[in-house]
Amino acid sequence: MNNNKVLITGGAGFIGSNFVKYLITNTEDQILVLDKLTYAGDLKNLADISENSNYTFVKGDICDEALVEELFEEHKFSKIVHFAAESHVDNSITGPAAFIQTNIVGTFNLLQNAYKTWMDGPNEIKEDFKSARFLHVSTDEVYGTLGKTGLFTEKTPYAPNSPYSASKASSDFLVRSYFHTYGLPVVTTNCSNNYGPNQHKEKLIPTIIRKAISGEPIPIYGEGKNIRDWLYVEDHCIGIKLAIDKGTLGETYNIGGDNERENLYIAHRICELLDQLKPKDISYKDQITFVKDRPGHDFRYAIDASKIENELGWKARENFETGILKTVNWYLNNTERL
Repeated sequence: MNNNKVLITGGAGFIGSNFVKYLITNTEDQILVLDKLTYAGDLKNLADISENSNYTFVKGDICDEALVEELFEEHKFSKIVHFAAESHVDNSITGPAAFIQTNIVGTFNLLQNAYKTWMDGPNEIKEDFKSARFLHVSTDEVYGTLGKTGLFTEKTPYAPNSPYSASKASSDFLVRSYFHTYGLPVVTTNCSNNYGPNQHKEKLIPTIIRKAISGEPIPIYGEGKNIRDWLYVEDHCIGIKLAIDKGTLGETYNIGGDNERENLYIAHRICELLDQLKPKDISYKDQITFVKDRPGHDFRYAIDASKIENELGWKARENFETGILKTVNWYLNNTERL
């Protein structure tokens, strides 16, 4: 990926901004970030690389056909890393329309422009774009929910349970169709729950930290028994880069941290770290409160990442205990981001 022109959609968001920094640190790629700057995107996430000569930012919507076409014509991107998505499950319950538009129509718009730019027709890739790649970033939520045992693999049937995960499943199928129908050089990654610097403050881990240090009740859905497989965001970025560079076209790679934790454990662990790092008279655990569970709340997600480990040599560097310490420290040093 040397000296490529890379379009990163949603690059001002949580995972996207971490990936932009990872590319700028590790490559000489020319990077253009396209981000609508909704509630999930924030230019503060990119402030420390904003003066880099390899970086350009464009505020815009992936659903804006004219804008996307103009950017492709001007820059002739050879790599696309597609993060842009509505991704907050609670928001998808109260306002699903935006999820359908961004996650489905927006993805189609990008695929169609990549096809027009890179190819003369079905399975006829232009000479200048032989190494082009479209990397579609998706989620483990497309697979539905697990019981107490089992893991999601790349062969797990899709069974989305929220408007968010249904819209992401739809976008995954669009990406797949452009490979099988047109031969578009695509790779898809489905990741487990990410955490780390720059995460939107309404997500679980930043919310626990924010409520704790502000002295407010720490809200935990139901009995806190829901389980997620937690992946430190930089480990995810490394996996995405490997999937672009070495992934087999048309394939899907599941990226998971192999760190299953109950939500209540997450809250307890963060409170224990805060008791050490920012102690007060009583334990932060006393602030934990249980709130009504959300509709359709999937019980458990867990990913089998053996395919990307065996085929591409990826391995998570952080376990949950090391990653959560880094994350809590980052938020304590950046409390304005809470």
